[in-house]
Amino acid sequence: MSEYTPQVGNIYTDVATGALKELQFRLVVLSGPDQGLERALQGGTLLVGTHANNDLVLSDDTISRYHLEIQVRSTGLFIKDQNTTNGTYYGDARVGSLEITSATRLRLGKNTQIELAPIETSVSLGRYEGAQFGKAVGASPAMKELFSLLSRVAPTDATLLLEGETGTGKEVISEAVHKNSLRANGPFVVVDCGAIPENLIGSELFGHLKGSFTGAVADKEGLIKAANGGTLFLDEIGELSIDLQPQLLRVLEKREIRHIGDTRTQPVDIRVIAATNRDLREMVKEGTFREDLYYRLAVVRAVLPPLRQRGDDIALLAMRFADELASSYQLSPTLIERLKSHSWEGNVRELRNVVERALSLGESGGPTQLLNPIANESPNASVSTPTPVHADVLDLPFKEAKGILVEAFERDYLEQLLGKHKGNISQAANEAGIDRNYIHRLVKKYGIEVDRG
Repeated sequence: MSEYTPQVGNIYTDVATGALKELQFRLVVLSGPDQGLERALQGGTLLVGTHANNDLVLSDDTISRYHLEIQVRSTGLFIKDQNTTNGTYYGDARVGSLEITSATRLRLGKNTQIELAPIETSVSLGRYEGAQFGKAVGASPAMKELFSLLSRVAPTDATLLLEGETGTGKEVISEAVHKNSLRANGPFVVVDCGAIPENLIGSELFGHLKGSFTGAVADKEGLIKAANGGTLFLDEIGELSIDLQPQLLRVLEKREIRHIGDTRTQPVDIRVIAATNRDLREMVKEGTFREDLYYRLAVVRAVLPPLRQRGDDIALLAMRFADELASSYQLSPTLIERLKSHSWEGNVRELRNVVERALSLGESGGPTQLLNPIANESPNASVSTPTPVHADVLDLPFKEAKGILVEAFERDYLEQLLGKHKGNISQAANEAGIDRNYIHRLVKKYGIEVDRG
């Protein structure tokens, strides 16, 4: 396998052990008056010379006041001589600038030799305090471990791959990483690779020039460019067409894009987070996902545990959702216990839906009805039409009025959503951000005819 080669200053997941590691460079003075002096290069720019304002001050009088600039880049170290009198040498060749990715020795002036060498260190995560990371909530050991990893990775620009079942909260986690990064004031752009039609996703991602294809009536910036200075979240990356994967790989490697119909490239400054509920490694074996793209995306891997594996969090999440939706409402102990024993195939998203139904129905249907609202319906049972919303609905008790409004909204929203996607429930679920099984239940509940034409 052509595994990912860690880049300078990057935090990454070691393929063999799964441990989090970091690659940095170290500068060591090998000869001259300052022999033995060392400095770790962790990021940014380092100035070397004899003047006291330099980051690394040397005493060799054949070295210039401002002799060398060292930039830590994602692709290596960029070395630039500052037009010095006695020069910077690589072997016998005097250099103006060069980029290095492996151990390299340079001579500065006449007497000083330095070595720039990569060093690999293990990253200690430590214990995460608290039960929340951004809007993500969890106090179980699995979530504490996840939050510890994310809090360490978030301040870096390392590309992150989130893996987990549908409904585990991958978008919530990605936004939390963005908010805890140095890019928090920049844009957070979400791209749902499974919801955009295949013939449009190239234009949506990379943008296009006017007239580059039929229907391109104006220039389009593209979502990658829109994320410049911030974070690009690629949801359901496993759905991305194999034909577009080389273009995305170029973005990750070069941090540049080319609009459809353009011959020029443009630089982009983005942090990339990708998410999937599919096994990308298995897709690599099947030939449906590029191996090199996988390793570029999986620089750091984080697995979101399913809700059934974090039972301690169910009550915490349910109460949090209830507080967000109706702060004065308290879920009964009976319902909380029933929630803990449920299988939660739809994970956190399903739990939120159940809590919302509980708030709408006041738990009047009992735990079983809330967890499976159509379980007792006969396939041939008549389906009642939700009561139309009239102005006098506001005169009704709160729970009755809310129930009417919720049902009317669900039906209208679902009819519009399914009409937009021509009855494709998977695409509709992706756009709406809800589980497709829940859409199936609503279709049956309201007797909606799904037009697949």
